[in-house]
Amino acid sequence: MMRKSLSTLSVLLLGALSAGAQAEEVTVMISGGFKAALEKLAPDYEKQSGNHLVVIPGPSMGKTPQAIPNRLARGEQADVVIMVGDALTHLQQDKRIATGTRTELADSPIGIVVKKGDALPAIGTDAELRRTLLQAKSVAYSDSASGRYVSHELFKKLGIDQEMQTKAQMVERIPVASQVAQGRYALGFQQVSELLPVPGVSFVGELPANVQYITRFAGAVTVNAHHPDEGKALLRFLASPQAQKTVTATGMHTVPATAKQGDTVQ
Repeated sequence: MMRKSLSTLSVLLLGALSAGAQAEEVTVMISGGFKAALEKLAPDYEKQSGNHLVVIPGPSMGKTPQAIPNRLARGEQADVVIMVGDALTHLQQDKRIATGTRTELADSPIGIVVKKGDALPAIGTDAELRRTLLQAKSVAYSDSASGRYVSHELFKKLGIDQEMQTKAQMVERIPVASQVAQGRYALGFQQVSELLPVPGVSFVGELPANVQYITRFAGAVTVNAHHPDEGKALLRFLASPQAQKTVTATGMHTVPATAKQGDTVQ
């Protein structure tokens, strides 16, 4: 009896490698929202492809030197970038992304954490969230897409923009939850997938649906990629149904099938 053919997943991973091809180092610049998923999936990718991932973390946007657009602008090399969809669109417009390689990977909601051991506040409705924020001694949010929404839109939607000016603070580059764990802030906002891996905090929950903000994460191969075929194979792997089971376990949602082609949701 003939041996079973390779699984679809293995074909996706191995398709870019010719027989006897040398293993390659695939460099990935990635922002925090998708990083936990990639870390969990990397061993499977490396085992099945024979390649090794070199992961370089950095924000999708912002003024810090570590931000992915700033890294690319000063000539740092990457085969693949995985980041907030809106920021990736700007890279496309700047001609830093190879045409036709953008791949929608996941949708990430915003959530809240408190320091481990603290009581979990009520945030299930707009009114509860508003009351919790007004009662909190201090609030932190990120310098990426979720933080911009919190500071520029959420507080206004809840009618507490003025009250939050003196207690809400942006945290640059490092995980918001790490600052909450150290007791520097009472509440922390960030994408759920960035909150869950951090020790020392308790996850309160996602924002109420009508004030929620979904951040799309997408990946693409750069125009200066040293290993473009391997980069494309990695993105196909991350978007595959098998990999998406791990992606959703980290706090993200699978991108709807109708939104996977050419979507530029933030």
